[in-house]
Amino acid sequence: MQCAPRRYNQTQFILLMPQTADIALIGLAVMGQNIVLNMNDHGYVVAVYNRTVSKVDDFLAHEAKGTNVIGAHSLAELVGLLKKPRRIMLLVKAGAAVDEFIGHLVPLLEPGDIIIDGGNSYYEDTVRRYRELKEKGILFVGSGVSGGEEGARHGPSLMPGGAHEAWPHIKAIFQSIAAKVENGVPCCDWVGESGAGHFVKMVHNGIEYGDMQLISEAYHLLAAGLGLDNDRIAQTFTDWNKGELDSYLIEITSNIFKFKDTDGTPLVDRILDAAGQKGTGKWTVLSGLDHAAPVTLIAEAVFARIISSLKAERVAASTVLAGPTDAKFTGDLSLAIEDVRHALYASKIISYAQGYMLLRRVSDQFDWKLNYGGIALMWRGGCIIRSRFLGDIKAAFDRNPNLTNLVLDHFFTEALKKAQGGWRRTVALGATLGIPTTTFSNALAFYDAYRSARLPANLIQAQRDYFGAHTYERTDKSRGEFFHTNWTGQGGTTASTTYNA
Repeated sequence: MQCAPRRYNQTQFILLMPQTADIALIGLAVMGQNIVLNMNDHGYVVAVYNRTVSKVDDFLAHEAKGTNVIGAHSLAELVGLLKKPRRIMLLVKAGAAVDEFIGHLVPLLEPGDIIIDGGNSYYEDTVRRYRELKEKGILFVGSGVSGGEEGARHGPSLMPGGAHEAWPHIKAIFQSIAAKVENGVPCCDWVGESGAGHFVKMVHNGIEYGDMQLISEAYHLLAAGLGLDNDRIAQTFTDWNKGELDSYLIEITSNIFKFKDTDGTPLVDRILDAAGQKGTGKWTVLSGLDHAAPVTLIAEAVFARIISSLKAERVAASTVLAGPTDAKFTGDLSLAIEDVRHALYASKIISYAQGYMLLRRVSDQFDWKLNYGGIALMWRGGCIIRSRFLGDIKAAFDRNPNLTNLVLDHFFTEALKKAQGGWRRTVALGATLGIPTTTFSNALAFYDAYRSARLPANLIQAQRDYFGAHTYERTDKSRGEFFHTNWTGQGGTTASTTYNA
């Protein structure tokens, strides 16, 4: 008599699997593949799965050939391959895909198992997922991952946050694959509870928007304002990369201007001047509005990309709207180039100061107790905004962990003082020549506003009280006392409720 084959449910199937993998990764796009290979290089056995299952076999047959990577053709098989506590990292598109995979994984897991979202998720989604999974006993980690394809393969910047109980179980893996800076210090450490990891990554990306726009404005001034050709611009950025502006973005900018198209002409001149974006800069700006943090430079960088995307409108407007008629630079070229460098450096300081203002606001609200110097160290290598400059930020917070604003640290105060003349001349030059200096100008306006003991907001409060009885405070009274004036003699004494949006 022939026996019927024994059938197993998912739980029994998982228990029968050889539990040999240290960690699993779901999502075999470029970033996922390179993170897996990085982990393999550091001695970890990685189990992989992809929604399109054929991609698993293709990866094992090509990029992962000869490695210890294990493929799985179902989530149940993937979970069954893992040592306990099970560690599963998602590198899938932010949004619904993350929730869908979590929903499929949870029935296969046990309390104490760990799900890591390494995608570019919005931090408020991470807060929600952290809370929902905590109720089920699953440890959820939202980790920022920065550095692009090269960083993922050879050492990214990693910003993990969420369930702190998970950190001892993923620390060795994360810190081994992360980029290393001086003395082998990894660009990875625990950020904080709940959505802290993805929040820090979001601010990183917002600052990245600012950096890229600032560099682009410097290029515009050098080319259209000062008449430098691509070779001279490439050399200028190479020279700048040897000093205080030393950074990955300055380095690749120099390389871009050296790169030739197939016919030997500069490729950069043939790239359409319409910038794209994926939303993380916008998230940073909206978070700044939600938490009353003036990330104005990042906002201008986002809007600059939007304006650039209006290519057809701009071309049409260029035939109608007039700018300066006979404006032409006639001054000292070397001094003007140095002025642009000062403007770029000073504006960069302001951009990071604003980003750290947002970090502090949200950290205080959620009681995340962010390590601001540690964050600078995590960004020091591996990530897109990596630079020498971040070491100066780390040093500032080492000197004063309670520093309220970067610009108040002596190092940055002196740097801004030194750069101020060239910064102001550069903004004036742009205005004179009709060249937009959106973020340079914004950074200077923020600096002047932040250093002003008195601003014209008293008039705004008078106007608000005049037309809407919104009340005001007085300079000769204690803060917190509010007054209303019957400005017209016909408005009465009733005042609106006082609150701030």
